[in-house]
This record gives sequence, C-alpha cells and structure tokens, in this order.
Amino acid sequence: MKGSVHYEVRGASALLSIDNPPVNPLSSGVRQGLFDGMTQALADDDIKTIVVTGLNRAFIAGADISEFGAAASEGAGLNQVLDLMESSTKPVIAAINGTAFGGGLEVALCCDYRVALATAPLGLPEVKLGLLPGAGGTQRLPRLIGAEAAIPMIISGNPVPAPAALKMGIVDQVVDDNVVEAALAFAADLLTQGSPTRKIRDLSDRAIADRNQPDLFTKAAANLDKTHRGQFAPAQILKCIEAAVTLDDFDAGMAVERTCFAACLGDPQREALIHIFFAERAANKIPGLSKDMPLIDVQKAAVIGAGTMGGGIAMCFANAGIPVTLLEVSQEKEQIWWFPPLQELQVPQDQWLQRHVPCARFLATG
Repeated sequence: MKGSVHYEVRGASALLSIDNPPVNPLSSGVRQGLFDGMTQALADDDIKTIVVTGLNRAFIAGADISEFGAAASEGAGLNQVLDLMESSTKPVIAAINGTAFGGGLEVALCCDYRVALATAPLGLPEVKLGLLPGAGGTQRLPRLIGAEAAIPMIISGNPVPAPAALKMGIVDQVVDDNVVEAALAFAADLLTQGSPTRKIRDLSDRAIADRNQPDLFTKAAANLDKTHRGQFAPAQILKCIEAAVTLDDFDAGMAVERTCFAACLGDPQREALIHIFFAERAANKIPGLSKDMPLIDVQKAAVIGAGTMGGGIAMCFANAGIPVTLLEVSQEKEQIWWFPPLQELQVPQDQWLQRHVPCARFLATG
C-alpha cells in the first residue's frame, strides 16, 4: 500500500506523522496507517492525547488522484478512520503543518482541536471536480463555524489561509513555526484541564442560531442561481448544508450528504470536470523531457503567421510579459506587428489590439 504513518511516543502523547510525499494524499497506506496508529494509541493506557500531523510540505492535500476511478482499494476506508478518530475518548489534536485540502480538512475536522502553521491553507475544493465533500465536510464545517460562513467556502472551493481560519473558528491556534511542538504543548495543557474532548458532531449552537435566519437558504439559493447557474454540485452542497442546520440528528445529515455525493458521482458534469483535471496535468508533461531540464530565459519572441494559431501564441507571450514580434507573410505583402509586454500597455489590451493589429478582432474575442 502506498504511503505510511509513523508512530512515536512523546511523553503522554502519541504522535502520528503522515508520510506520503510530496503532499501526503489519503492513499490506502495512509488511511490504514492512521487507523492502526489510532488503534494503538487508544489501547495504550499511558497515552493520554493523540497528535496527528504530516511530514513533507502538507498535512493532507486531499484524495490520492492515482486511486480515482479505481475499485475499492485495500486498507481501511476513510469513514472508518474518521469514525475512530471522532469516537476517541482521548483528545485528538491536528497539527496542520501545511496544505489541508478536501479529505485532509475533513480529517482535521474529526479531531477535537486544530493547531495550524500560519502559512497553511485550508479548504474543501471538491466542487471544482463536480463533487462535494463526502466525508462529513458539509456537516461538520457548518456546525463549527455556522452556515453563513460555510456556504461560500464549500461552494467556491477556494482555500482560506490559517489566520483567516482562526478568525472563522476553524482552527484553535495558529503558530509561525514548529507546529508539532505547539500541538504537543496544546495537548499538555489539555491534560491539566482533565483532557476534555470536543466533538464537532455534538455542537448545536451554530445550527440553532442559523435556524433563526429563515431566509438564509432562500437567499443562498437565489445567489447560487446567479453565480453557479446550471451547475449541479453547488446545488447539492447547499442541500447538504441545509440538512446540517435543520436536522438535529448528525447521522441523518450524513445520510443526506451520502445521497447527494452519489448524485454528483452520477452526473456528467463531474465526469467532464475530472477529465479536464487530468487533461490539464497531462498537458504539462512532455514525453522525454526530464524534470531537471534547465529553463531558457526568454527575453523576446517572434511568431511567423498571424492567423488563428499564430495570433493566439503571440498573445500568450504578451500576457507573460515577453515582447513578441508577429510576422505575416502573404503573396501580396509582408506585415510585421510588435506586441509590447502586457504591463506596458497604456490602454486596455483589446483596444490596443484593435487599434494596431488587423487580426485583433479575433484576438480580442477569442
């Protein structure tokens, strides 16, 4: 199984360190490692608190894309891991050392407390693949920070930096360095308080407050119609968040999330967005070109042929700030146009093109 989790005893704490470079995706090995580490820590009477962190540059950057579309893989399932973490009688602290996206943030939300490095981004970007957070993200985040803050975060899929996450209430502490030591100190402080646990699934204050805003979801739906018209996943996300607010039973809300997640899986928009996801990554890989190939410092460029293809290539150079000469050779005459770097233009780009380049009508609208 790909990926592993290292187990270390640090005083009265068990430290579980995820190791699946470069960004610690939730592969089968990571899930099984978390499950085994949690089981070991819970069985040890000398362990009073549990800290989960990531090695490398991320906490957990989401699902393992190499397992996309594969049959059920070996090892513990993600929901098994999360159920074990959330049911722990010993406080579990997430030491968020870097990127916590998708399932990574959902893992952190199943911990009792979260300590984050100031540079760490947190987010639930599943909507960008035509999906929704399918491991409790649509249920736990609204219970933690309220629906009004959770709706734009989940529907946009955009990450928030750790300092903003602290203000929102997603994390409990932000530090500038050595997040693991900070989390261990946080755990030690909990011991002096009698080791209290805090399960997001049991929180209700935010949901009760949201119920007192009867037009909250009506307004959100109207806004969704303006910003995401025709998109399937955002509407399903809103339905899940509304369930988190209106249903007293957390498990009932999770059932709604599972139903909506399955609906997204079967929607053609999801298939198209995932195709784009992989296609964009494949386009960046040139067969036979090694990663350590030195880059050329391009100072200027020339493109021969001012048609559809040549004009588009010239525009890409200009957008990148590289002066480019566009040469059109025809039977009638030879024409040369020079594109200055985009930042040097004194008028909007489309106006400059229409003023100086005969083919600009296509370039400005293409």
